[in-house]
Amino acid sequence: MGSAKKSNTAARKARIEEMRRAEQARERRNRFLTIGAGVLAVAGLVVGGVYVVKSQDDSSAADAKTSGHFVTGKDGVKTWKGTLGRTHVARTVKYQAEPPVGGDHNKAWMNCNGDVYTKALTNVNAVHSLEHGAVWVTYNSKASKADVDALAARVRKTPYTLMSPDDQQKDPIMLTAWGSQRTVTGASDPNVGKFFEQFVQGKQTPEPGATCSGGLSQ
Repeated sequence: MGSAKKSNTAARKARIEEMRRAEQARERRNRFLTIGAGVLAVAGLVVGGVYVVKSQDDSSAADAKTSGHFVTGKDGVKTWKGTLGRTHVARTVKYQAEPPVGGDHNKAWMNCNGDVYTKALTNVNAVHSLEHGAVWVTYNSKASKADVDALAARVRKTPYTLMSPDDQQKDPIMLTAWGSQRTVTGASDPNVGKFFEQFVQGKQTPEPGATCSGGLSQ
């Protein structure tokens, strides 16, 4: 039993390290692409060809194309049964859950590479992070400082996670992934580790491997 647990822990550490290396590789590739794009932009200005690119994020886009309801499993995880829109929109979206578990969202994501925020996030940006396979840890004013500090330390060590306060949620501490959510009793609740294990870049991820860097940092 002990050897099996050690094996699982080692496998998880290896997976996280692999994700970290992949993230670093993407960052390097994105920097090269940004430099190349800048050169092309300057060249375009030199020849006088200034073009306006219409974004897919039309301000007239509809709110979240979300319909359905939660189904709670025996493990306490609530899974969304229904539709979660994935359209990029440029305005506020009214979600059916708080924190939201998916739906239409802004084109800019919140950095989610173990990022801990001290202010509430804009949902349309955080939902984009969920689409990239991040787990979002949120808490309200009823959560103890000790639990908040312990969870923050854990998040900082885990790629594809982010954490922020949310005084609109009903429970003190909640964990959210795309299409899934649960409440935990505190930082020492074993369900924290189980949720991370299952949903950090889990099977539910709409865009597996998408970057958690290069977004908004509040």
